[in-house]
Amino acid sequence: MLFKTWSQTTTADAGMTSTQFDMSGFPLWAKDLRRGEIVAFGSFPFMYFFANFGFDTYRWANNGNDMRYAPWPFNSAGTVGKTTDEKIITLSIAVGGSMLIALIDYGIMRYKRNLLEKEKSGFPEGSPVITRRPLFDTEADSAASSGIETK
Repeated sequence: MLFKTWSQTTTADAGMTSTQFDMSGFPLWAKDLRRGEIVAFGSFPFMYFFANFGFDTYRWANNGNDMRYAPWPFNSAGTVGKTTDEKIITLSIAVGGSMLIALIDYGIMRYKRNLLEKEKSGFPEGSPVITRRPLFDTEADSAASSGIETK
């Protein structure tokens, strides 16, 4: 009975078509924020592992290399567990580390984007960039000529 229900749901899902999600309509800051979120959440498990190992090693060294405080692969029965404060510190280190990795990734992507923009401009290195713009706004000029004051 369970197999029959499962097979019906999978055949119903097979008729659905999937469409690719298009990010072209979003502003650049939203894309950067999304990338940062993905990098931060993706690096968190690794940072949590390294933060646990590093904090356990620090605890072990502070307690005179007592085997009751040894880090995870080296500990044995009778290990002294972490206090709640130590667990919060470890979690904070992991969160901070993953956010730091996301910020570093953002800096690298911003640097690459700036290099690409410089290449697209095609100017030789050290060339001054002159931007021309009108001295007066055209709407303000038309309002001034008709006697309407704008702010």
